[in-house]
Amino acid sequence: MKSTCCNRHEVPLSRRELLAKAGLGLGAMALGTLLDRNGLLAAEVAASSRRGDPLAPRPPQLAAQGKAVISLFMQGGPSQVDTFDPKPLLHRFDGHPLPESFKSDDLKLQFMSAAGATLMASPYPFRPRGQSGLEISDLFPRLAEHADELAVVRSCYHESFIHGPALSLMHTGSTLLGHPSVGSWVVYGLGCESDNLPAFMVMADGALRGSNSTFSSGFLPAVYQGTMIRTEGAPIQNLAPPPQVTAEEQRALLDQVGAWNRAHLQARQDDSNLAARIANYELAFRMQSAAPDLIDLSGEPTETLELYGADREPTAQFGRMCLLARRMVERGVRFVELYCTDWDGHSDCPANHQDNAAKVDRPIAGLIADLRRRGLLESTVLVWAGEFGRTPIMQGNKGRDHNPYGFSCWLAGGGIQGGKSIGSTDDLGFRAVADKVHVHDLHATILSLLGIDHEKLTYLFEGRRRRLTDIGGENNLAPRLTRA
Repeated sequence: MKSTCCNRHEVPLSRRELLAKAGLGLGAMALGTLLDRNGLLAAEVAASSRRGDPLAPRPPQLAAQGKAVISLFMQGGPSQVDTFDPKPLLHRFDGHPLPESFKSDDLKLQFMSAAGATLMASPYPFRPRGQSGLEISDLFPRLAEHADELAVVRSCYHESFIHGPALSLMHTGSTLLGHPSVGSWVVYGLGCESDNLPAFMVMADGALRGSNSTFSSGFLPAVYQGTMIRTEGAPIQNLAPPPQVTAEEQRALLDQVGAWNRAHLQARQDDSNLAARIANYELAFRMQSAAPDLIDLSGEPTETLELYGADREPTAQFGRMCLLARRMVERGVRFVELYCTDWDGHSDCPANHQDNAAKVDRPIAGLIADLRRRGLLESTVLVWAGEFGRTPIMQGNKGRDHNPYGFSCWLAGGGIQGGKSIGSTDDLGFRAVADKVHVHDLHATILSLLGIDHEKLTYLFEGRRRRLTDIGGENNLAPRLTRA
């Protein structure tokens, strides 16, 4: 439950309170005169229009180039040894039993045992890409053209080999439900530069395993939760007003409700939920024109649609999602998460990954190229990850089981220096062994790239100052990722 204050009662103002409030009013009148005299009143009015808005933009604590995040989440768990972590030794011992030296009591898998397991090499060759020579699998030929933009972290790890808790860890830093997602923490810390679109927006090409828990605001105020956007049809349910209500009638109704709410808020200045509700009414009204315009791609040039693969299969859906993500950050949305939902390669991992990579390779490459040419890549942090990796040993005929002990993610944009890899797994790709990066470290890095100190971004809940990284996150990657 959220902490709340109770027993609020309206009481008459004391003489001291009356003088304090009146004094502030006289000061505001004097300030207005000075601002008007210097031609600054219009700017002050514009800034004050969002004063009290919990989504109003706030400056970062630290110097940073990143202003927005696009999370590219591969739900199901992509295999690191088939994508971004080349393992020559795995090819050499393909079909052989897993060596005893790699087995241990703490090595637990979801659907199989390491005992008697057989090694399975990747069928996809890895090649040096770009000027940097960063090795990337043939699964991503178009993304590989942007290798010099990518910083691949090959030593990610965490503690859960089950989808649900792993998804929760990657999104909230905790295996427990009810914790805020990364996007919610980012919006809580920085607000949103758009005043007519949600600050945190989510799109998926299929069903989400954790429902809305992966983009929930948890114990933060509800205003910080993600908004699911449809990529076809009405972008948001119940957004359009009833046909019998005119725009003027709706505006009048909203103004009256707003007046009542603001009067109610006067005696409850600490009620963030009420303030958020007032802001949400106004945002919903503005979104009625902004959201349909956002999702209307009819004005995009044919070349841009082709760049994202939005004009063909199998890339059409994820291509539209990536193009919409660019349009969102262009309009000031702070955090966008895109889900490709079916990387769970238990029965035939090569076929599963081939199909999914074909859906996302061109769209993600197009997104990077489009952000760069529009001058948005330097201010937009891209993060590609899944909830865990997969085993270098075979499950069944050609499958791979879950593996949280060592997997890969990559980051780009936001001042990141690409063309490099950080950390490593063992010779077979089973465990992170060098420069290990826990999920808390990854979250601390994302916040740092946006100018947020992860230890200072806190929220008081149930008597404790909570944060995204809990009591971890000491290993901040940002200094090794950013340009000198």
